Amino acid sequence: MAETTAAGSVHKPSRLDRRKARTRQALIDAAVRLIAEGRGDRSSIQEITETADIGFGSFYNHFESKEQLFQIASAEALERWGAMIDRACVGVEDPAEVFVISLRISGRLGWTQPDLAGFLIGAGLEALDMPVGLAPRALRDIRAGQAAGRFAVPDAEVALSAVAGGLLGLLRLAQRRPERLDEDAVDRFAEAALRMLGVPAEDAARLTGLRLPETGTW
Repeated sequence: MAETTAAGSVHKPSRLDRRKARTRQALIDAAVRLIAEGRGDRSSIQEITETADIGFGSFYNHFESKEQLFQIASAEALERWGAMIDRACVGVEDPAEVFVISLRISGRLGWTQPDLAGFLIGAGLEALDMPVGLAPRALRDIRAGQAAGRFAVPDAEVALSAVAGGLLGLLRLAQRRPERLDEDAVDRFAEAALRMLGVPAEDAARLTGLRLPETGTW
């Protein structure tokens, strides 16, 4: 992608710039894959570079440490997930509907985006502390629902923690015992979450029965 300099001229990345960008992205993708496989904490730099299919020496041209790489990879994966949800909710004005769309799509990740689901299981509740991804968006939507009178829950952060814990458990079940989970089970969980937030039962059932929008790929 071309960049515009302060002077207004357009700078086109050189072949070297493009190669560096591809190598850096390969390392980030490898880190996401290792986290998804549950090997993030145990992996060595050698294993990371082998997974990325690049030379060991290239690692330090892009990152100071394994910890820095995994932090950046986690933020990128979470933000890509959040952006995917944003695209699905374009044009939806009801914060309760936005929230339940996000939750229903996320609950289906076990079979629609298994690598991302594995990453989230590996990240666990630490994902709630990240300033990017679905957690800050979900908190925003809960607060919007409170402000609009759609949600009666008194504490948005407590509500987010409860829903996030349930979602992670759902994704873990889908990974370990996929025969136990289907779309109806995900939607029942989403309906229960809405009712926990204070949405009347009839309205919660209506919202979870709506057709989900297309999400594309993350």
